[in-house]
Amino acid sequence: MSEPARVVVVGQLARDVVLLVDAMPEPGSAAAVRKRRETLGGKGANQAVAFAQLGLPVALVAVSGDDRVADGLLDRAHQDGIDLTHVFRRPGVETALVVEAVDAEGRWRYFEDLPPETKLTVPDVEGAAGALRTADAVVVQLEQPAPVVLAAARLGREGDALVVVDGLPDAAGREELLHLVDVLRADNQEAALLVGADVGDVDALRSGGRELVEAGLRVVVLGAGDAGNLLVHRTDAGGIEDELIPLTDEPVVDTTGAGDALVAGLTASLLRGDPAPVAARLGVLAAGATVTHQGGRPMLTPEILDRPVDSPA
Repeated sequence: MSEPARVVVVGQLARDVVLLVDAMPEPGSAAAVRKRRETLGGKGANQAVAFAQLGLPVALVAVSGDDRVADGLLDRAHQDGIDLTHVFRRPGVETALVVEAVDAEGRWRYFEDLPPETKLTVPDVEGAAGALRTADAVVVQLEQPAPVVLAAARLGREGDALVVVDGLPDAAGREELLHLVDVLRADNQEAALLVGADVGDVDALRSGGRELVEAGLRVVVLGAGDAGNLLVHRTDAGGIEDELIPLTDEPVVDTTGAGDALVAGLTASLLRGDPAPVAARLGVLAAGATVTHQGGRPMLTPEILDRPVDSPA
């Protein structure tokens, strides 16, 4: 039996504090916190956790502070099975913090303290060059500075990895980046901005997604609002197909982290050779499993990749 694919995630690490309230307070008033949860967070760390839970060896390239908060977060990541060789601890810097308040209807507000020093630099990425060049997949969050994203994508491409990006490509270097990338995923807002359309405008997303695949991408998954996710992909015969994949019917507690789980499920499925429609469906199933609980930390198992899904003939 072959070894599982190895994934390297490039992105943010943060302390994640989630507060559940019945309703958001009005200005000048207070709300009782019904539940509080503090854990390892940030998009990069969340995706790394998701890959580990799906059974794939995973390394994280990220930055933390050198405070006690980082001690606890990195211990948690180690317990999760994440390779932390290329998590860089910045002296004199506080670890990034994300506070999420979620009301009883699943509506959320974020309060973010992301010091600039907790973003990756090009030298950081170059320090992880060995890991990036030998990975089976390199997954990059586009919240990182554009030069960092380009450097990570280039190193992944040099090693013939599956290069996956998550987010809205920065205008600077976008054309070069898209020539390095195999898979792009964007959420509802990012997808709308990317194609210059309103959120959920499926026709515009379809047209824009096809343009992206024509430009060289292999798989594009664009958030389409309540309609679900639009998959646009290149076929083995060289054509381009698209398909709207509906959201699951899981009860939604909190949508935070759903996209991170989607990226992990999609990538894991593609790495084992599944066709894009199957991979996208499994990604949506992983997202559906994540919205059922509070906070962005995924709660997946390898079995989700073996769930039966239908795909077009």
